[in-house]
Amino acid sequence: MSEDAGPGPCHFVIFGATGHLSRTKLLPALYRLHALGRLNQGMAIVAMGRRPWSTEQWCGHLRDWLAAAGIGEDADGFGEFVARFEYVEGDLREEATYTRLFESLSRPRPGACENVIFYLAIRPEDFMPVVDRLDQAGLNSGHGRHRIVVEKPFGRDLATAEALNRELHQHFGEDQVYRIDHYLGKETVQNLTVLRFANTLIEPIWNRNYIDHVQITVAEDAGISTRAGYFDSAGTLRDMVQNHLLQLVSVVAMEPPATLSSRDRRDEKVKVFRSIRPLEGALLEQHAVRGQYAAGTVAGEAVPGYLEEEGVPADSRTETFVALRLFIDNWRWRNVPFYIRTGKRMPAKHSQIAIRFRHPPQQLFQSTPIAEIDANWIRLQLQPEECIEIDLHAKEPGLDLRSRVLRFSTSYRNSDEPAGDAYETLLLDVIEGDRSLFIRFDEVEESWRVVAPLLDAWSADERPPTSYAAGTWGPKAADVLSSHREHRWRV
Repeated sequence: MSEDAGPGPCHFVIFGATGHLSRTKLLPALYRLHALGRLNQGMAIVAMGRRPWSTEQWCGHLRDWLAAAGIGEDADGFGEFVARFEYVEGDLREEATYTRLFESLSRPRPGACENVIFYLAIRPEDFMPVVDRLDQAGLNSGHGRHRIVVEKPFGRDLATAEALNRELHQHFGEDQVYRIDHYLGKETVQNLTVLRFANTLIEPIWNRNYIDHVQITVAEDAGISTRAGYFDSAGTLRDMVQNHLLQLVSVVAMEPPATLSSRDRRDEKVKVFRSIRPLEGALLEQHAVRGQYAAGTVAGEAVPGYLEEEGVPADSRTETFVALRLFIDNWRWRNVPFYIRTGKRMPAKHSQIAIRFRHPPQQLFQSTPIAEIDANWIRLQLQPEECIEIDLHAKEPGLDLRSRVLRFSTSYRNSDEPAGDAYETLLLDVIEGDRSLFIRFDEVEESWRVVAPLLDAWSADERPPTSYAAGTWGPKAADVLSSHREHRWRV
């Protein structure tokens, strides 16, 4: 916990409690925190939804959702967990819904407190109507500490993000707003700070003098499922790059913060965003690739192309794949390429940060069988399993001078340590008032500025995105994003 920590006991209100995010992420994470004893005994959870359910009916569905997530088998533990819940039905845009919410939060409960967290697990277009209604009902103020959690995307571009921020600040102070990016809660991403700054073997060489280039891949094997309405209006650039991938870039590239406080960490990330070379004009064509998946095969199963997905317009130009080559124009990273890519319907669900180091300054072995020896790598895998991998070279046993790669690979966690989820970390931080893994608005601003030229150019471009077959690693153009013969995507 950072120095930002605040009061923990609270009520937790989930808007969109029957939606996909709640069912698959928020509710399982809250259950695991409950099972670990990390939730205050008096903490009540209010589930807001449009389904005409009673609290008893809600709890029945909750049991099914947790079972689908592989948890909740402990009858006693489940009973204690569901006892925290009250389901409040209603249209999120209607005043009567908030009257019922106020009544629920006002109901006396053992060990209750007056702190309230509002989690907006809803469509972005519903953010402000809900915030306005909370204000009208007096639910954003009064006794206690009130916090609001906003999911991405925060706006559709810089202008809408600024407008949303102004509206939020009419009802909540900046210290009350938690802009969430769940990638920052992943253990491996958090561990990167320790790996970089707690090891004298690594910190002195984490710069342009020793690092040749950086690769960040976030690949998904799934398509858009039932999200066509949202995804076709957003696209991968908004859905993944502006938030998840640029946040990963900032964590890899930032300078050591003065402290681990949220202010100092986020100050350094903002400096990274401001240093990213603008992708404008000819640079845009040379450094950016967008694609859209066609029909293909993933894990042995035939899948449709994006244009054949239910709810997708037949002439959609929405990108499902983006690859970029970025440069960070500061002292540490000048002329070091950062290659980032993300896409849907790729061969596997796979996320990693790969750091390739330079060759030794002189090729001592140029007249030997190991003249073409590869450079060193550090790889941090985020999924499917969290691990850290380092490639070093050593002599191969035998009479001849040959080398082999010694791959030092270790799982991030021991076999007896539980596998947590990013949302567990982030929800606990919200409850405890720790803002260090959440996004400040100037981070949002600067990341939108990075992608703004791409949004404008691709919106005006009447050509369709480059097609790639489902089950492949994206358009061939992404493979030759760099003219450097040694810069190839590492899988």
